[in-house]
Amino acid sequence: MDWIVSPATDGRGLPDVLPSLLGALGVPGFTDTIGFGECRSAIALLIDGLGWELLHEHASDAPTLTSLSGRSITAGFPTTTVTSLTSLGTGRCSGEHGIVGYTFAWPTGELLHPLSWTLRAEGRRDVLDELPPEQVQPLPTMLQRAADAGVEVRTVTAAEFAGTGLTRAALRGGHFHGVRALGDLAAGLIEAANAGGPALCYGYHGHLDLLGHIHGPGSLPWRMQLRQIDSLVALIAEHLPPGAVMVVVADHGMVAVDPSAALDFDNDPRLRQGVRLLGGEVRARHVYTRPGATDEVLAAWREVVADRGLVLTGEQAVEEGWFGPVVADPVGQRIGDVIAVMRESGVIRSVAEPGESSLRGQHGSLTSAEQLIPALVVTG
Repeated sequence: MDWIVSPATDGRGLPDVLPSLLGALGVPGFTDTIGFGECRSAIALLIDGLGWELLHEHASDAPTLTSLSGRSITAGFPTTTVTSLTSLGTGRCSGEHGIVGYTFAWPTGELLHPLSWTLRAEGRRDVLDELPPEQVQPLPTMLQRAADAGVEVRTVTAAEFAGTGLTRAALRGGHFHGVRALGDLAAGLIEAANAGGPALCYGYHGHLDLLGHIHGPGSLPWRMQLRQIDSLVALIAEHLPPGAVMVVVADHGMVAVDPSAALDFDNDPRLRQGVRLLGGEVRARHVYTRPGATDEVLAAWREVVADRGLVLTGEQAVEEGWFGPVVADPVGQRIGDVIAVMRESGVIRSVAEPGESSLRGQHGSLTSAEQLIPALVVTG
């Protein structure tokens, strides 16, 4: 499929960003495979939803960002926030860290929703105590490994993310600095860059993704938010001290969709037949089948999806390397028996996800618009 962009395996993907920054800081055991250059303090600023193609389509709204040196890298699969943040935070692909989608099957017969850390069947129930994130995702994070190596580590993100399941699973380690607006986000990153010794800081901004979902990527609200982000990066760049490096990355891109043209899981008996759970999200579905029904489900989904996407077995997706070079034993059980990814603006909605299914901007699949993300370098 010429529209499929598979995750990179050459050391230049999102999981390689923090290991490369630690290599740039001179921390033993890490190599700067992306090529950020030597530094004494490093910031990884993640702009949720800032795809490489979207950025360059709207270059006039982002003169600072588009003037920076850097390149595109791949996000991984699926191209969704919970997976990408965990890939960034652990330095591993989803087949190892196990956060394999927006929702995915859990042994209870329910779907785990990592963003809210709930299990979902007929409704949602909080499982933060029942399923400790450190057990669901047991790999040490890059922030933990950096702190253990004597690096000053800080996370600068929205205050409401303190102690959440996803934060504990993907970004535990170091000092958490909660912020509430662009001003204290900028200040927190600048303070981290001015640390006296080796320092690593992770920063996050999520409003571009939010407006892309609601209004569509490239809409006027989205463009106005991109302008604010561009100004934020310019402001931080002015205050970076010598020896500091800031890398601007993203977790995925986004495509505009027409919800009225969606395939409908609930109203098409061909899609429901033999399916026990429907996970993932509208552009990247994990389909969990009833015993003995995988071949039947695969054939039916291929017929319905046709040339609007690609449908294959979970085993084939693993063989293609979508989940990375390694898939750990417990993780394999979380991957759908059948995987469906959509091209262009296609989506497969479900009544179980009324909010998600109605959004104007979506992501999750392996198109270049979703998979390619920036890795832009600012030096002090």
